[in-house]
Amino acid sequence: MTAAIPEGWSYGPWHEGPDPLAPPVDLRDALDELGQDVMAGSSPRSALEELLRRGTRNTQGLDDLTRRLWERRRELQSRHNLEGTLRDVQRLLDEALAAERHDLFPNPSDDARFREAQLDALPSGTAAAVRELAEYDWQSSEARQKYEQIKELLGQELLGSRFEGMKEAMQNVTPEDVARVNEMLADLNALLAAHAQDRPDVPQLFEQFMAKHGEFFPENPRTVDELIDALAKRAAAAQRMMNSMTPEQRAELAQLSQQAFGSPELSQQLQQLDSQLQALRPGEDWYSGERMSGDDPLGLAEGAQAMNDLAELDALAEQLSQSYPGARLEDIDLDALTRQLGDEATVDARRLSELERELRNQGLLERAPDGSLRLSPKALRQLGQTALSDVLRAARGQSGERESASAGAAGELSGSTRQWQFGDTQAWDVPKTVRNAVLRNASVGADVRLDVADVEIAETEHRARAAVALLVDTSWSMVQENRWLPMKRTALALHQLISTRYRNDALQLITFGRYAGVVELPQLIGLEGTWEQGTNAHHALLLAGRHLRRHPDANPVVLMVTDGEPTAHLEPDGTAEFSYPPEPATLRKTIFEVDRLAKLGASLTVFRLGDDPRLERFVDLLARRSGGRVLAPDADGLGAAVVGDYLRTRRKF
Repeated sequence: MTAAIPEGWSYGPWHEGPDPLAPPVDLRDALDELGQDVMAGSSPRSALEELLRRGTRNTQGLDDLTRRLWERRRELQSRHNLEGTLRDVQRLLDEALAAERHDLFPNPSDDARFREAQLDALPSGTAAAVRELAEYDWQSSEARQKYEQIKELLGQELLGSRFEGMKEAMQNVTPEDVARVNEMLADLNALLAAHAQDRPDVPQLFEQFMAKHGEFFPENPRTVDELIDALAKRAAAAQRMMNSMTPEQRAELAQLSQQAFGSPELSQQLQQLDSQLQALRPGEDWYSGERMSGDDPLGLAEGAQAMNDLAELDALAEQLSQSYPGARLEDIDLDALTRQLGDEATVDARRLSELERELRNQGLLERAPDGSLRLSPKALRQLGQTALSDVLRAARGQSGERESASAGAAGELSGSTRQWQFGDTQAWDVPKTVRNAVLRNASVGADVRLDVADVEIAETEHRARAAVALLVDTSWSMVQENRWLPMKRTALALHQLISTRYRNDALQLITFGRYAGVVELPQLIGLEGTWEQGTNAHHALLLAGRHLRRHPDANPVVLMVTDGEPTAHLEPDGTAEFSYPPEPATLRKTIFEVDRLAKLGASLTVFRLGDDPRLERFVDLLARRSGGRVLAPDADGLGAAVVGDYLRTRRKF
């Protein structure tokens, strides 16, 4: 049984606001893709632009939409030509002459022979023959009808090329209809002339014009400028169509236009209109042309529409390129996109626009003080959660262990709570959970009912804390060997683990290439690979030692990720000395800093990327001197190795 629709209600397309049935924008997947590109060296703005060009799993990107636009453009050009009106006129002329000769042939009179001679003497050109026959006294009613159809066809095509829908409206035209059209054109030219003179009574003249001739303008313009915009766009398309023809075709049509509806007045009015529109809207494209090479002939009205379509396709391609200053996805003309590519393309474009807007509105992208776009702390936290989940999943796959979500193995209450997340196994903080439920339900006057959003868990922590230094190699070889992104994801995962589950630990991120430096997580995530010589482990270990000394009450943990032996060291004056193969001074200074760390109780774990024998021998030496160890994961297993070693070391405290 079908439910009745209440009176006054109807179902229809959703025009205002987002589609209520559309799936929500998948920000998590989009953010992961953004993060991957940013960590690989792209700027956040470039990463966002690339995401929009590439699209998502469920949405075509701007590149795919643009490709479809160009395919549509090529299809129009390769399918059609602009000879339709000339062919139709020639066909009607041939049919008229054949019918007239058929009626004259059995007539034995001299008059019939004279008329046959007139027909034989007609010029070879179509336009000239039609003009010569304007005063001919047709003996065949069928021939006279065919000739009248030529005049009607020319009038319909000329008007249809300048006014949308006019060709169809002028079917079965009468002399009174022609008079009304000529009157409208005369009034329109007078209105445009008054507008060009900037006369103060133009608004009143426009209102009078629309009241009298509004039926000719389905666009329903509200001002004279809107009227001019619509007319100029169509007239420019008609001119581009003429520009696309051969000189011979243009000459033929210019002569034929004088016979439109049997009077040259229409052609003269249209010429005056085109001249005024070109002066009022010189920015329209009046001079270009298109190469139409297909077999399907178009008349003047259809040809002008094809030119409009081609111009619209070009404008859409520019909008989708987003390459002009201040470009936004909101600039895309969705109505035009629907006309050219259909509803599905419009849905994709709207989703991309919503994706860009939501990434900004939900605080995942923000402006840096210098005006550049960057990932927000909220975005970095979400990326960190994803990276950490991936790392822990990989670690479980390698060791068979379950992920431990405990915030502190000792079970010491820290006094703080946090909202429950899927997978948490800690005890609830019951008073705060109930309080959240009471406050939430009281605001709406409902009975108290617990919801997942109300649950808070009591956090625990270790009594012991750690000072952690993560040293990551940022030399060019890390970029060359595709280790740049795994290195950043490793740092992101470790940072997320410590900031959410071991909050009392002090983590410092240290990068080292020719020089070493302490960086914050956003800096490391946005760091671009640059070509420079030098792997200055000496400087990095020196900075790690300073970090450990600032936290004398913490257990020291030093983790180093590198794919090359030390080839640079820091001189007393602060300059970096590079040499390959490594100088003895470089090796000596590096080992000295490892020994200093060992005196602080820090064992060094080195994560060796690559199989270089010299690197392998050297890092083994460092590990032995510090009481640490060497791990050699592949790039994909780096995160699991670093996080796993940190957790293993921490369990010893």
